[in-house]
Amino acid sequence: MTIDWDRLRAEATAAMEKAYAPYSKFPVGVAGLVDDGRIVVGCNVENASYGLGLCAECGMVSALAATGGGRLVAVACVDRSGNRLMPCGRCRQLLWEFGGPDCLLDTVSGVKPMREVLPDAFGPEDLVTR
Repeated sequence: MTIDWDRLRAEATAAMEKAYAPYSKFPVGVAGLVDDGRIVVGCNVENASYGLGLCAECGMVSALAATGGGRLVAVACVDRSGNRLMPCGRCRQLLWEFGGPDCLLDTVSGVKPMREVLPDAFGPEDLVTR
């Protein structure tokens, strides 16, 4: 599958424009390419109870589930200027869960597979009783 990184960044930037970030003033957008060719997006949504805000990746993964599921193949996350952002730890875990070790992430230091972004990751297979 060919990955159009420019399109993913553009979709992430468009999603960022819809972010609700009145407290941090730091809107974030994300776009993910799904294994069936769809693109799913998300934006951050803050809350007056600061700790209850939702990262953009949370919205993207919800959109993935709500539109039929699948696996993430590639993800781009951007700030208000369209600059690449590295997802936080919680969101890296979400990307691992829904994309796995081969999912590609457009990082500030280049495109990397999740196995490099989240080495020794914890996943569903670790929940199996032995």
